[in-house]
Amino acid sequence: MPPQALSFRRKEFSPLQRSAEERRRNKRYPLPLIGRFMRPDRHEYSCRLIDISVGGAAFSSPVQLEIGEPIIAYIDEIGGLEGAVSRLFEGGFAINLRATRHKREKLAARITWLINRQEIEGLEARAHDRVAPGNSQSSLRLADGVVVKCSLIDVSLSGASVATEVRPSIGSEVVVGKLRARVMRHHERGIGVRFLDIQEPEALRRYFG
Repeated sequence: MPPQALSFRRKEFSPLQRSAEERRRNKRYPLPLIGRFMRPDRHEYSCRLIDISVGGAAFSSPVQLEIGEPIIAYIDEIGGLEGAVSRLFEGGFAINLRATRHKREKLAARITWLINRQEIEGLEARAHDRVAPGNSQSSLRLADGVVVKCSLIDVSLSGASVATEVRPSIGSEVVVGKLRARVMRHHERGIGVRFLDIQEPEALRRYFG
């Protein structure tokens, strides 16, 4: 048998085998982020990230795809992910990522940051109970001075979840009502912010009561 044929046959794996190998090599982390993906015909569809590693990702989506189909996904707070469908399951699909070593290193750093942020937010949520404000209508002043109307979903001593159509960049400073805050995440209805100063309960009642 020619050496080339032998080498090729050694690399022949079914998509399911590749997916199993990828799962053994790279730990998957749950990150429920919203996004969209584009098929080869350039039509785009909404999706939600379920979990991700530097080698693959799983998404929830009602769209029927095919094994081996190439897609490009755009996920909030992560960016573009390129790969091919490796497996299908009820309500979604998984892909093997195609990326250079440099891109995989950047993705690993981003995943680590997002996971650590989730843990920090979880600790804050337990330390400071979130409650629905008495007056949900408020204003959001962006870093460039533009002021837009918003509504408050919930508020705690350390932060708030804000319903708004604008998406200030992660890490940017904003003013919610009269309180300075930093944008920590994006979600389906708007943004999550952390107040730059821990608030007193009386101050929250005064601003959002």
